[in-house]
Amino acid sequence: MALSYPPTRKADQVDVYHGNEVADPYRWLEDPNSEETKAWVEAQNQVTFGYLEKLAGRDRIRQRLTDLWNYERYGTPFKRGDRYFYSKNDGLQNQAVLYTQPTLEAEPKVLLDPNTLSEDGTVALAGIAVSEDGQYLAYGLSTAGSDWVEWFVREIESGKDLADQLKWVKFSGAAWTHDNQGFFYSRYDEPSEETQLEAVNYYQKLFYHRLGQPQSADTLVYERSDQKEWGFSGSVTDDGRYLVISVWRGTEPRNLIFYKDLQDPDAEVIELISEFEAQYSLIDNEGSRFWFQTDLNAPRGKVITIDLTQPDPSHWETIIPEAEETLESVGLLNHQFVADYLKDAYTTIRIYDLQGGYVRTVDLPGIGSAGGFDGQRDDTETFYSFTSFTIPSRIYRYNLKTGESTLFREPTVDFDPAQYETRQVFYDSKDGTQIPMFITHRRGLELNGQNPVLLYGYGGFSISLSPSFSVSNLVWLELGGVYAVPNLRGGGEYGEDWHQAGIKLKKQTVFDDFIAAAEWLIAQGYTSAKKLAIAGGSNGGLLVGACMTQRPELFAAALPAVGVMDMLRFNQFTIGWAWESDYGSPQTEAEFAALHAYSPLHNLRPGTAYPATLVTTADHDDRVVPAHSFKYAAALQAAHSGLAPVLIRIETKAGHGAGKPIAKIIEEVSDKWAFLSEVLGVRQS
Repeated sequence: MALSYPPTRKADQVDVYHGNEVADPYRWLEDPNSEETKAWVEAQNQVTFGYLEKLAGRDRIRQRLTDLWNYERYGTPFKRGDRYFYSKNDGLQNQAVLYTQPTLEAEPKVLLDPNTLSEDGTVALAGIAVSEDGQYLAYGLSTAGSDWVEWFVREIESGKDLADQLKWVKFSGAAWTHDNQGFFYSRYDEPSEETQLEAVNYYQKLFYHRLGQPQSADTLVYERSDQKEWGFSGSVTDDGRYLVISVWRGTEPRNLIFYKDLQDPDAEVIELISEFEAQYSLIDNEGSRFWFQTDLNAPRGKVITIDLTQPDPSHWETIIPEAEETLESVGLLNHQFVADYLKDAYTTIRIYDLQGGYVRTVDLPGIGSAGGFDGQRDDTETFYSFTSFTIPSRIYRYNLKTGESTLFREPTVDFDPAQYETRQVFYDSKDGTQIPMFITHRRGLELNGQNPVLLYGYGGFSISLSPSFSVSNLVWLELGGVYAVPNLRGGGEYGEDWHQAGIKLKKQTVFDDFIAAAEWLIAQGYTSAKKLAIAGGSNGGLLVGACMTQRPELFAAALPAVGVMDMLRFNQFTIGWAWESDYGSPQTEAEFAALHAYSPLHNLRPGTAYPATLVTTADHDDRVVPAHSFKYAAALQAAHSGLAPVLIRIETKAGHGAGKPIAKIIEEVSDKWAFLSEVLGVRQS
């Protein structure tokens, strides 16, 4: 289709970085409230949806997605007090519903149904915390996908809300004291109405909220007016005695640990670990003896003990030493450690006694991802989920004494998993490093270079991509597509060394890994440049944007979602400053040079034929503000010389992705797959 893009005004904005002049002609698009920006958004959406609505097969794809999504999905149950809690979606409910029951055999009761809180499903449950006695539920709600969360309290037995309401909470859970009278949480100062979706978030504070009191009466537990970047995550130990404060600074995987003795009302907050040198995660305690998971001198993770009476590092003891696999998390149940490891990006679960002695490995149903194992020290049972690229999430009940797993819930999805296969391959990146990649497709796939391939990646912030089931990806497979996921450096699949290999001045390594995956898929006969699409969201949107600007001829299509596209101004909005630990800072000369060299917005070359591109973002994204995508789409349309469509799809009443209603997800995925089918020449039966 011949497309006429809306004209986008260019301003004479020029910034100087370390003596380098950098034009920013679309700076005005950073103001989401201006009439000019609103008109631009409307005009872009008219062109985009005008194109998408004419695509053959779009309605068929939407119907298939709707049919497949209509299946019961259970969350992993957990127990607090004398009650079990779990979430469930009947199928096409926009939001999952929270249930409770006194026994596993009892009739479940709806505790909280977010679908009743808005007509369009855009109010989502963003966090829950059950009091120790199982009497109260503290729960957080996010509206239209915002990171801002309001917290409320519900009496579980009656299902009625108390008067408590907490606002301006972001990046925080709730931690109940064991007297069940209140909880710790973290919040920011109230922003102005005009800037709440863009203003920079600094100076988080830790509070204690007592039930029945207004938020204005909450007790300030800890703040640091001298450290604007510090954030605080409070947790209460299982014995109820200590408040443990994890102090974070941006997204860097290093934190501090402070604590406060809750038995003494006048106790000071004590600094236990006061240097940002490693990551520490509290597992549990026994009196003054604390167990932590850490990567201190162990980039793949280990378990140590610290005694508060002898806190000097010379007295720390290693209980579970670093292994070949990456330690993801550790819980303490049945007086044993349950350790979750990643082995080549898939899950292995091992159990150890309190002295670090190996007990057993949990037998999982195959190569995939397991999660859950929630509980407390005395629990003799727990639950976990297991999923893979072709197995919808199953829930298992696990007997911690016998080591026996019993299938507890198994969803029924209208497809035959035996028709598909997943294999893991290892390919060489540009510098010779071996990178693992999962590839899923129909059995009997012919390696003739003509298969449509969707290459998905992330590569950052120590986040690992492990196998998981997706209705969206299943429809792509049914269309004859191949789905490939490389585990790029910058992620956490092989521990902190793997992460460090893809940050700041080494960020180009991540793009090299992704480009090498594309070249490998072509060389092996899976696909060709005319049949290859790339996708990623957030940091993965940056990945897609950088790679399509560096190698536009290598890809036929690109789907950058809610991406970080302006690498010189990402730190000017909301929590963007926190990403400097991965990206570096444009205010530092060497890091500016690296950022400017790959920034998607700044590396578009006029007169270049770029891949067919569908940029996606949302008007309420206050994580990666939509200005990134707005400016990138405007610059892409101005630079693009080819006939392939380059469009931006701007969702309304949605944010960065969390809590997005099923209805909106189905619409967006329908548009993406119809777009790829059109530009890649996918034949739909």
